[in-house]
Amino acid sequence: MTQNKTIKTALISVFHKDGLEELLAELHAGGVKFLSTGGTQQFIESLGYECQTVESLTTYPSILGGRVKTLHPKVFGGILGRRDNEGDREQMQSYEIPEIDLVVVDLYPFEDTVASGASAADIIEKIDIGGISLIRAAAKNFNDVVIVPSKAEYSVLVDMLRKNGPSTSLEERRLLATRAFGVSSHYDTAIHSWFAGEE
Repeated sequence: MTQNKTIKTALISVFHKDGLEELLAELHAGGVKFLSTGGTQQFIESLGYECQTVESLTTYPSILGGRVKTLHPKVFGGILGRRDNEGDREQMQSYEIPEIDLVVVDLYPFEDTVASGASAADIIEKIDIGGISLIRAAAKNFNDVVIVPSKAEYSVLVDMLRKNGPSTSLEERRLLATRAFGVSSHYDTAIHSWFAGEE
């Protein structure tokens, strides 16, 4: 099993688009294919890049007012599938699950929404489900997958791409996975604190 992995397909699902343009340019230059949803997909296409819709992969539209977009075995199988596991590879082939090598996420702004004095209903809608799940899945499978868990890490990956092209080392992927679990932990702590305060 080689420790260096080439990024061929990236799933990008972000709330804030600022700072994403530079990362997209580097990925596109490296021949990386884009997969996305909703506003992020429209942003990618507005820059002139081709982007496959998640809906075309899963054959499901975004449903429940956008609450369910990426939560599907073809997405999570593509992230969690172990490339060196024969059983995983056979199942991915059998169910036509593509490998997803990079996940870029910027979560719904839960803390900013709380700070704005928004209603409880609006705050609850800013509890990210798909994004946090994508972060955890990609970080868990850091052996094979690169995770960019917030816009704070866009520049980190840009630097890696400029140094090595669309290829990452195990050490680099583990570094980003560590950051990812930090993002996940902070986010859940903020949500817990809000719920506890509401009680």
